Amino acid sequence: MQTIGKFFKSPIGVILVTNFFWHILLLAFGIPFNYLVSGAILILDVALVIALRNLLIYFFAQFTLPVQNSKDRKELSTRVRNFEFDEPGPALFVKNGRVIKHKGEEDNHEPGVIVLDTASALVLRTDTEIRDTVGPGIKFTQADEYIAGSVDLRTQHHYIKINETDKHSQRHAQHTQGLTRDGFEISVTLSVKFRIKRPAENRPSESGVFSRYGYDPRAVQNAILRELVILNSDGKQTHMEWNRLPTHLVVNLWREYIRKFRLSDLFTTEAVSGLQTIEEMLNQRVKKPQVMAFNDTGQPTGEWVDSLEHRQLEARGMEILEVRIHDVQLDSAIETSLIEAWSSTWLKFAKEAEAKLKEEEALLETIARKEADRRFAILASEKISERPQDSKLTSFSALEFLLEPIRDFIVTESNDKNNLEKEAKQLDEIFKWLLENTSSSVSSSLRGKR
Repeated sequence: MQTIGKFFKSPIGVILVTNFFWHILLLAFGIPFNYLVSGAILILDVALVIALRNLLIYFFAQFTLPVQNSKDRKELSTRVRNFEFDEPGPALFVKNGRVIKHKGEEDNHEPGVIVLDTASALVLRTDTEIRDTVGPGIKFTQADEYIAGSVDLRTQHHYIKINETDKHSQRHAQHTQGLTRDGFEISVTLSVKFRIKRPAENRPSESGVFSRYGYDPRAVQNAILRELVILNSDGKQTHMEWNRLPTHLVVNLWREYIRKFRLSDLFTTEAVSGLQTIEEMLNQRVKKPQVMAFNDTGQPTGEWVDSLEHRQLEARGMEILEVRIHDVQLDSAIETSLIEAWSSTWLKFAKEAEAKLKEEEALLETIARKEADRRFAILASEKISERPQDSKLTSFSALEFLLEPIRDFIVTESNDKNNLEKEAKQLDEIFKWLLENTSSSVSSSLRGKR
């Protein structure tokens, strides 16, 4: 009855009911009519109504969803035409990899529609097979199709933190707690930057939508379908979400490498510390297919080995961009002992650093003095080196040749440095004495000639 009611409310149903009652009235009042003509008119009316209805639906339906191509427009108009007779399917929106559902849509497997923003992608499946990988845009689902999983295409930043107020709790410490080679417990905060692997060339999705984050269907499918299964201590299996794998791998690597170093090696100030070495190896293990092997004492062996972690990330369509170590936490007793040890040796280190600085200062002073002597010699001999080789010099003229370029240099420099004015005045007095003695010498020589 409900279907019949929907039919009579449709345009075709309205035309049929109207024609039926119209011809009843014609028969009741004895108005003659031609059955063939009435039938032809009825068929023509139905055809025109169907054509006009389909045309209007096709035109206005494209404004209800952000469709980008003719295929989606046709599918959308078909869904709208069948909406009044078929059971409505789910209308889902996926934002930043998270599926937004309304109540009752989880169990609705009728043909529906999914709208994905530019940062989302997903995989569709039925109970028996994987159907399709869907990127940003519009996707019209068929009957019995549902979402197997969705991902966020943006770069992810995950932190495995140690809260100051809860750093001694057993539950929290299990994340990054590790033992050094000499048996000390240490925990850190790890930051992992990763993303779904992006294609070499950014191409549009099936809906014709470009994503600024890149969309690789194979990488999305691998990330969703190749789940990591973890066997718990109670024997139960747990499926790890796609975005938990990178942090899981990094934590295991951290525990592997911390066992190769002693506590004192982690904080050494000479060359590269143990923590820096561990951070570098964490990045290499997740970024490169082959890495340098380390022995049990934290020393490179010179042998290159395959990176299992990089292979696992590649198989699951993900890539880690950066791993950082922050906020090192030690047991309070260990911290106290370290502080006491450092306090007892800091004066020795400070004196050694002071002696080294004084030695460098003395060396720089010697070099500067030699450079000043060299420049003074070049400056003082400038006038003498320019005179003709056959000219004779008196003691006074030689002194004049030496002092004149020095005086000119000091006068030039004294424009910006007032502390040179005293030296310039002294040279002026020397020049006055030189002129007076030069005049006296010339006069004496003239008298002798007379």
